[in-house]
Amino acid sequence: MIVKNIDSSNYHDVAKIYEQGIATGLATFATNIPTWQSWHSSHLPTCRLAAYDGCEMAGWAALTAVSSRCVYAGVAEVSVYVAANCRGKGVGTFLLQQLISKSEEAGYWTLQLGIFTQNKSSILLHKKCGFREVGYREKISNKDGTWLDNIIMERRSKIVGI
Repeated sequence: MIVKNIDSSNYHDVAKIYEQGIATGLATFATNIPTWQSWHSSHLPTCRLAAYDGCEMAGWAALTAVSSRCVYAGVAEVSVYVAANCRGKGVGTFLLQQLISKSEEAGYWTLQLGIFTQNKSSILLHKKCGFREVGYREKISNKDGTWLDNIIMERRSKIVGI
């Protein structure tokens, strides 16, 4: 498996995998695929990773700022998406480990995310990579008439910001 940066040239594959995640009903509250410009402006310029198995993108991971306040400059929100035909093959673990490494190189001390309580595989993936549960948000948002809960997870770096 090799890693490349995400840019406008491979965003089509990112969007395709994101669409597969939306289709699961477990990955995001989003219902539409953002344009490249929208995705590009909402994700941090560093730590945008695409994993390739041969010529095919197997998954992607990226960071989003959690706040514009300077005190949170080292805190970012994680997104990890794996292509439907690559799930259960270690792609998520590979990507998340790569993202953690790149994020620490870029100076991030805390990575966080909210995961639907029903998304057991994502919760297990993040625990495997050193994340811990720090909270629970009950009925955080309504999706298609159903209120959904989130598990809040974080990973504190052992080498940045200590």
